[in-house]
Amino acid sequence: MSNLKYFNSISQMKRIETIRQSKLLVLACSNLDQEIIPKLYSHLKLIGHVKHLDVLIHSRGGVVNAARRIALLLRKFTDKLSFIVPYYCESSGTILALSADEIISGDMAIFSPIDPHLSGSSGGGGESTLSFLDIKQFGDMCERWFGVDAAKANEEQVSLLCNSIFPPTLTAFYRITQEAEQIADELLSNQLTNVGIRKKVIGKLMHGYNSHHYAITTDEMYDMGLNIIRDGEVEDLAWVISEEIQATVGGSLRHSVDDPWVDTMILSSEKGYVRYNQPDGLAPRWNQLEVNE
Repeated sequence: MSNLKYFNSISQMKRIETIRQSKLLVLACSNLDQEIIPKLYSHLKLIGHVKHLDVLIHSRGGVVNAARRIALLLRKFTDKLSFIVPYYCESSGTILALSADEIISGDMAIFSPIDPHLSGSSGGGGESTLSFLDIKQFGDMCERWFGVDAAKANEEQVSLLCNSIFPPTLTAFYRITQEAEQIADELLSNQLTNVGIRKKVIGKLMHGYNSHHYAITTDEMYDMGLNIIRDGEVEDLAWVISEEIQATVGGSLRHSVDDPWVDTMILSSEKGYVRYNQPDGLAPRWNQLEVNE
């Protein structure tokens, strides 16, 4: 991919700002990580504190603690924080969106469960990923599929797990799960003050689906009790912006695996930046974008 110089959906961004009486920030990330935060902070300092900040988010996930830090930072620069979700807002992106006072999302919006995962090497030498639900639901699976008592199956599983996974690693996995639940509750408290409803929402997002990749819809998020807003005009404008993001951000857009690729975009109607992820482990670099009406 050649160096990106322009972003062309600025007129749609300004139109959203007029409709919403807000300041719009685009945050598009292949992976939410801590290294995004300094550039985001600089951009927010440029914008300054605003009464109402809309964040158009496009994310496939990332580091839970990075999502928390981004959420806390965004809230320091506004009295009211809203997220606009035209398309992907998965995993840690979903956690980030929980920090909003309201979420505007349309028919194409994709949220996902927030169950943590443990990555490691498989027996065949490749990478494997394990959800905490894979462990927690083992007894239930044994009872339903094989008629084995769930409690007995869980007892035997503890021994098997300790033989295949270093016990402190398993404990760390448990702590990560507890941390994700704690962060989700902290962020969601900005939108839902009722502790019981928050627990119900977080329980659904962490335990209510059989796959981390389950595509949770706008209607399902609304049915959980989240403050979901529908606005057809804003959704249409956001989708135009999303289409340009989809054609810009992501490693699959490269012509070759040896090419750098845009993995992050931070953009307001006055100024924008893209981060190029470099091959061979070299440090990413930021380029400034010019904005076109």
